[in-house]
Amino acid sequence: MLTTGNQLKAARALIGIEQKDVADLAGVNVNTVRSMEASGAGPIAGRAQNVQAVQRVLEQRGIEFLNHGRPGVQLKDQP
Repeated sequence: MLTTGNQLKAARALIGIEQKDVADLAGVNVNTVRSMEASGAGPIAGRAQNVQAVQRVLEQRGIEFLNHGRPGVQLKDQP
């Protein structure tokens, strides 16, 4: 589950996608994505539906969110 701004930023970096592209694909304003990332290591504040939309976009592009005590991201194994 997407929980921190740093996790979102790391996910974007892994797949090389810009904030604007994530926002467009998720149907949110680019400022929403910027605000999410601005939370840094803290929890993302905002509408759960927006966070879920952004998470879905990234997962569809191969990101797996990790939350085993420390939030992280990795690329899913591709068949």
